[in-house]
Formats: sequence, structure tokens, C-alpha cells
Amino acid sequence: MPEDDTGDKPLERTADSRWEVARPHGTSLSGVRMAGFRDRTAGGLDMRVLPQPAVIVVIGLGTAPITVEGAFGHRPLSGLVAAMSPGPARIRGEGVECVEVALSPRAAYALLGVSPLELDGSITAFEDLWGRHARLLHEQLADTASWQERLALTDGFLRRRAAKAPPMAAEVAATWDAIVAGRGRVRIGDLAASCGWSRKRLWARFSSQVGLTPKRAAMLVRFDHAARALLAGEPAGDVAAACGYADQPHLHRDVQALAGCTPGALAGLTASTGP
Repeated sequence: MPEDDTGDKPLERTADSRWEVARPHGTSLSGVRMAGFRDRTAGGLDMRVLPQPAVIVVIGLGTAPITVEGAFGHRPLSGLVAAMSPGPARIRGEGVECVEVALSPRAAYALLGVSPLELDGSITAFEDLWGRHARLLHEQLADTASWQERLALTDGFLRRRAAKAPPMAAEVAATWDAIVAGRGRVRIGDLAASCGWSRKRLWARFSSQVGLTPKRAAMLVRFDHAARALLAGEPAGDVAAACGYADQPHLHRDVQALAGCTPGALAGLTASTGP
């Protein structure tokens, strides 16, 4: 969906904007951002799914399904859950109207109900993950016209899940925080030493609770900063240097591995092909 901070702002309606964007007045859950989106035009959605340091949940509200295309083929879905590094994929749809929720690794571990590893670095159907509870939420959202009521329903659904949620291990949380603070430019051996665990134990616990190895997580966080800079129009050479890549070919390899395209193609993504 369109990039949005999903902060504590009221419903936004802009007459000349393609997307109607609804933001919640407030959210009671740490590490959770949400917003509602409605395509105001007949242009249709055609968007590349980019890896990011959050698990993304999209709950479709329109009558037409959202089609996800990737290595697994074409899947029409009423809603989806995308792992942090879902592999090259595209989302297409007509008349898209949805609620989108971004979960930090801490929130994802607490709310998914399964280890993030079970997302298998892919895109999962919303109902496959949360079953009848997902179907009920989908029906409630579709029957509600008010964006703020929809966002409140979604927040309530997540709060009920959070009430029974297990906490992430403090060492895993601290390791993730260190990776984010270092913008992905960290030494993995230092991370293990700082939390008092062996490298093997950190690898296993971190992977189970975050869904990626510490090395892959650092790669993803570094890529996220690089992708934002490329999309903002900064030259690839400058991005490589600023984001800690050894050189421009190193940036090229990581972008190709994570996004399935070149830095030039990533920089060329515009609103004409999707939000």
C-alpha cells in the first residue's frame, strides 16, 4: 500500500489523491502500525512487494480478491500475511480497499500465534494463519462503513491476541534493537558476546522468534535504508557508501537477492505502477 507512517492522525481525505488513507486516532499496542486504504480511481493496483523489517498483514475489504504473484504461482486472497523477507512477489487488484497492519518483530512474535519461521519467508493467506477468527474479523470490517470503527475493530482483535502473548526473550529483543540502531551495520559475533550467549544459541533463538538469522536481519535492515534512499532518487553509488555496502556491486547483489530487481529498477518504481 502507499507508504505511510500510520501514526496517530485522523482520517485523511484528499480530493486530488488517488488513495483515501485512514489513520487511527491512537493504538494501544507497541510495535503495531495500521492504516486503512481505498483506491479512489479505477487504475487498479500493481505493486512489487518489497522486504521490510516488519511483518505486513493486509485485510481486503472489497468484493474482488487481491491476487498475489510469486514463485508459488498466482493466488487470489481476501487477505495476506507477508513475512519480513517474502521473496520477489507482486500484488494486483481492482478497487482495492483494505486495512493494513505492520508488526514489528516483537509484535509479530506475540501476535502471530506461530513462530515467524512458519511463515517460511513467503506470503500466507490471512485465514490460513488465524482461521475462523480471521474470517470473523473480515466479516466485521466489511460490514462496517466507518474507517475509525474498522481500525478500532482491528485494534481490539490484536489486543485480545496480545493478552495471551508470550514475551520475546530479552536477549533476542536486545539483539534486534542493536541491529536496528546500527542500521544493519553490525558484527554478528559482537551481538552474541553482548547478550552473553554463544553464537549458536543466539542463531537458534533469534531465528525462532524473529524469523530470520541475525545476519539476514542485519542484511534486511541495511536494505530497508538503501531502498528508501533509492526510492527518494539518491544515486546508487552514494546509497552504497552511506548504507555501509562494500561497493556498488555489493548493493546490487543485496537488492537483487531481496527485491528481485536491480537498484536502478527499484529506484524507478513510481506511483504509476502502484502505491
